[in-house]
Amino acid sequence: MKKKRNHIDIWILIGVLALMVLSIGAVYSASSTWALERTGNPSTLMTNHAISVLLGFAVVFVFMNIPYRFYLKLSKPGIVLVIALLLATLLFGNEIKGATRWIQLGSLNLQPSEIAKFAILVHICVLVHRKKNYLGDWRRTLIPILVWVGSVVVLIMLQPNFSMAAMILALSVVVLFLGRIPVHQLVTAFMLTLPVIVGYFITAPYRMRRLIGFLDSEGGDAGVTYQMMQGIVAFGSGGVFGVGPGASKQRDFFLPESYGDYVFAIFGEEYGFIGTAFVILVFAVIFIRGFKIAANIDDDFGKHLAGSLTVAVASYAVINCLVTTGLLPTTGLPMPFLSYGGTAMIANAAAIGIVLNISSYTSLRPKQEHIDSAPLQLNRI
Repeated sequence: MKKKRNHIDIWILIGVLALMVLSIGAVYSASSTWALERTGNPSTLMTNHAISVLLGFAVVFVFMNIPYRFYLKLSKPGIVLVIALLLATLLFGNEIKGATRWIQLGSLNLQPSEIAKFAILVHICVLVHRKKNYLGDWRRTLIPILVWVGSVVVLIMLQPNFSMAAMILALSVVVLFLGRIPVHQLVTAFMLTLPVIVGYFITAPYRMRRLIGFLDSEGGDAGVTYQMMQGIVAFGSGGVFGVGPGASKQRDFFLPESYGDYVFAIFGEEYGFIGTAFVILVFAVIFIRGFKIAANIDDDFGKHLAGSLTVAVASYAVINCLVTTGLLPTTGLPMPFLSYGGTAMIANAAAIGIVLNISSYTSLRPKQEHIDSAPLQLNRI
């Protein structure tokens, strides 16, 4: 039986579109000095980002009209394609700053890991749904799922991109927990993989220096903690109301990646505590409404999928917020919908589009049924 569709969740849609629009001004302000110095045009990165935002708008509206149960059929070919892209990136990708995370496809510069972070979560939800009758059998459920997760995580670790790989692994555990996989199985799997993760982490001296610098920011390597300290300075300079749009000083060659991973710091400098509180409030609304959607959909797959994608988007926002304020070591994870980056913008837009589609199958915003009064009038004649 075909399910009746209602209205989508307007609060999530408004919040996401607001962040996208704000990001154009934020990226322009954060990148204009760098773009002018490198390209002779202060609007270069802003123009590219504006195109990404427009594509993001389109992706949200496309995905919110695709029935979410369609991913029961699409997830496997989708994750296979993503793994192929990750492998192609390692073999043919562009190396930037010692990492091979991007691949050129025609005129597009794609970062497949940004797609992978949501594709693997969708596939986990599908596998849990299909194996719901024997979730306690780790051989039939957990092991096959971990093979898919491990394939994605290993390929991303080889780029290398530890922060993205770690986030995907952590979110996969959360999604498995939401899918009611027994906790003792998850704990056992985590304990078995922990030595591998720790071993991988300590093999790269720069990761150890970054961690040590974070733990001892005053006595550590100033070069390692420079970006973190400059981000803190940006927030401190903003105060309550900010220095005003376009008036940032930290963007002028003081704060590296000011238009990417640290755009939230520039936003805080220019719009102050009020501006940053607004962004955090929007993500809080997305998180609360996403879980309300998950609670109100009368389908286990829809519940799991809505909750998982909501947790993912909110988690990346929280991590970026903690990193830019100096509460976590620098990770390289962008702020959803605010940072510069076309692949991340489109991937996040697709995730929100799926959540919005699920919301249309809940009773949170029912469509009004129009009653034709003509027969009643005829009966009175």
